[in-house]
Amino acid sequence: MSTALIKYLSEWNKRPSDKYREPGPVVTISREMGCPGKMVSSTLIEELNKRYRLKDDLAWRWLAKEEILKIASANLGMPKEEIDYVFEAKRKGIMLEILESMSTKYYKSDKHIQNTVKHIIRSEASKGHVVILGRGGVAITRDIPRSLHIHLEAPFEWRVLRVQEIYQFEPQEAEHYVREIDRKREEIRIYFGGINTDYLRFDITFNAMTLSVQEIVDIIIHSMEVRNLIV
Repeated sequence: MSTALIKYLSEWNKRPSDKYREPGPVVTISREMGCPGKMVSSTLIEELNKRYRLKDDLAWRWLAKEEILKIASANLGMPKEEIDYVFEAKRKGIMLEILESMSTKYYKSDKHIQNTVKHIIRSEASKGHVVILGRGGVAITRDIPRSLHIHLEAPFEWRVLRVQEIYQFEPQEAEHYVREIDRKREEIRIYFGGINTDYLRFDITFNAMTLSVQEIVDIIIHSMEVRNLIV
């Protein structure tokens, strides 16, 4: 057994250092391009709040990109536009980092910005009752015990047809777009979680071609009940 795997297994049941006694529950949803990630996320939140009638401060919510950028902007003292690039798994490059560090006292390195964004996502997830769509959520929150990590996939041809229909693309344009977005989303997970790590593995994978949004949501909620993430 590799050293990395032994470390991963030994740390699995350790409580994170968050200020919350029982971090979570949190659900992360990752998806291949063309799968209905937004519909699944919004329907899941709606169903959870309808079925469990939680108090307002415990209502399930969607951790949106804009919310993350707003908090990161305040913490870093930087415009949101200068932070947004981390969600594209991009880096500034050595020369740009050197120039920026020389030209402004408010300079923040790639690593510092990345760690700030990771901390914000992690902190919000630890508060619980959060659904995270994309954003490297599985890599950032995988070690939270009260978590469930979902992946939506479907045959490539089916996803291309959906993209053609949604964006009115030509067939070749749709194929290129699907491949490019799939690549970027994988890069984001690696950017936040590292390469060849078990922290990128999902708990449940759904075939979005054969299952409806409501069926997927019902199965997710049942899995959350089994895992005692909701009562």
